[in-house]
Amino acid sequence: MPKIIGTHSGTFHCDEALACFMLRQLTEYSDAKIVRSRDPAVLETCDIVVDVGGVYDHEAKRYDHHQRGFDEQFSAEFKTKLSSAGLIYKHYGQDVIRAIAKEADLDNSAVDQLYKKLYESVIEGVDGIDNGVSQYPSDIEPAYKESTGLSARVGRLNPWWNQPEGDMDERFAQAMALTGSEFTERVRYYALSWLPGRKIVEQGYTGRFDIDKSGQIVLFDTFCPWKDHITTIEDEALEKNPEQAKIVYVLYPDTSGAWRVQAVPEKPGSFVSRHPLPESWRGIRDDALSERSGVEGCIFIHQSGFIGGNKTRDGALALARKALTMD
Repeated sequence: MPKIIGTHSGTFHCDEALACFMLRQLTEYSDAKIVRSRDPAVLETCDIVVDVGGVYDHEAKRYDHHQRGFDEQFSAEFKTKLSSAGLIYKHYGQDVIRAIAKEADLDNSAVDQLYKKLYESVIEGVDGIDNGVSQYPSDIEPAYKESTGLSARVGRLNPWWNQPEGDMDERFAQAMALTGSEFTERVRYYALSWLPGRKIVEQGYTGRFDIDKSGQIVLFDTFCPWKDHITTIEDEALEKNPEQAKIVYVLYPDTSGAWRVQAVPEKPGSFVSRHPLPESWRGIRDDALSERSGVEGCIFIHQSGFIGGNKTRDGALALARKALTMD
């Protein structure tokens, strides 16, 4: 007999839509019926209940976060209070990842890495928005409005105030499909692209002194998403040896066969580089740049100094080595 997943009726939000989608990825709930109600008698008949009922009890499979005194976080590393999405992910997320990313053949270590990464990159934002947790201090005025995020798009699937309500269960099914498609894409990306990239970054980091004696230049023979990985791997190394130099430049081939030299940001997501390429090179291209830098084969240096290009691997490495000694 199919299981029953219970959640609240009326206006829906991103967190319970995603929570229900995640549960449906598990064998136990793959054909589960979704029942939307606020009637305690109806909810009592459900096998598992999310975002309603005023109870958080993992043993009883009740996962609400609205009750007084609730203050559950994903782990000690995080401060954001969980929503129903975060609660379901906390208890079932590893199995959900395995179910969605079957083709990746993940071992336990890989699942653990993805479990944390997907929380901080996907689920925590849903938790924060649903619980009204601001991303930044309230005295900071946003530079622009942003209303294209997943939670906002789920909210727009509810009827307008002056529209007939229509079939709310069908609207909720659309919300589950929307959150599910985005979550599935993120799981697949991190499992099949981001995680394999870590091996490339580890190899580059380990061999950095073979590239330059400073140990501040890392070279990848294949491009991969490296910013998150370089920070994590470097932090792990710095815990063992706090005195070692940080990475300043990363070199890799681009799709045209030329090479890029990119400054490492101060932290992931930052537009501020640890050591931008020299100011005297910025905004200059081709032969003029080669003449000014003294390096043949130059293509460009971005005006902000965060990235540049050269026709060859040796040329990009020469630019990086010179830049280490310049402002």
